[in-house]
Amino acid sequence: MNRSDYVKLEGVGVTYGQGPDETEALCPTDLSIGQGDFVALVGPSGCGKSTILKLVSELLKPSQGNIFFGGRELGARPVRVGMAFQSASLLPWMTIRDNVMLPLKIVPPFKAEYRAKRGGEYRDRVDALLDQVGLLDFADKSPWQLSGGMMQRANLCRALVHDPDLLLLDEPFGALDQFTREELWQTMQDLWLARKPTVLLVTHDLREAAYLANRVCVMSARPGRIIEDRTVGFERPRPIDTTFEPAFVRLVQELRSQIVHTPTGKRSSAA
Repeated sequence: MNRSDYVKLEGVGVTYGQGPDETEALCPTDLSIGQGDFVALVGPSGCGKSTILKLVSELLKPSQGNIFFGGRELGARPVRVGMAFQSASLLPWMTIRDNVMLPLKIVPPFKAEYRAKRGGEYRDRVDALLDQVGLLDFADKSPWQLSGGMMQRANLCRALVHDPDLLLLDEPFGALDQFTREELWQTMQDLWLARKPTVLLVTHDLREAAYLANRVCVMSARPGRIIEDRTVGFERPRPIDTTFEPAFVRLVQELRSQIVHTPTGKRSSAA
């Protein structure tokens, strides 16, 4: 397996419905993601960004094409996936620590040893993550006692606690105010630098994509396709001040121009 092909889509397309109700959501698309890479998908609403997340997480089957993970066809072996969405969706009857520990209770191979390790090794694993994002002092609190930003920090910890093969982020910071969002960008960057998970981020925020990702893939309007695959070359760790530098602002403007000037419905091969 080529390291750059850790996750690979080959000619993957998705069509919903049949006959007169048929809708092509995703044109035949190629995409390769390297192990430990951080890739962001951006584009207009309905372009297929979340469809790609569903495809690689096996929540949706492609209408055509093939998806490979670790050099083998997706489904040939279990893939541990971590997911974080716009809503933190923490269980209100559980403490923050128990919410973060939940994947260790239900995801193989951790669940087999949950009873034996929940009070020791697993608790230490959770507390180390909570400490890294500044939440250790709130481990025994209920979700309703935390702010939106704090709940989203806990949500990221829950998505990472079981060392996922693939971390999928679907607008995880979209509901937060700008200052809290920027704090969470730094938190996410710190977690990625420390753990180097393979990350696929869906976002409408071009600053967020360019700040967090190593590559930004721009998608066209439906039927979606990748029209630009841009490497982000800014050194890490990236302070928030990076987003105000002329080169960064220029990159964001170029990404926006790609989205705004793409004709709706135009067919082409994926980049």
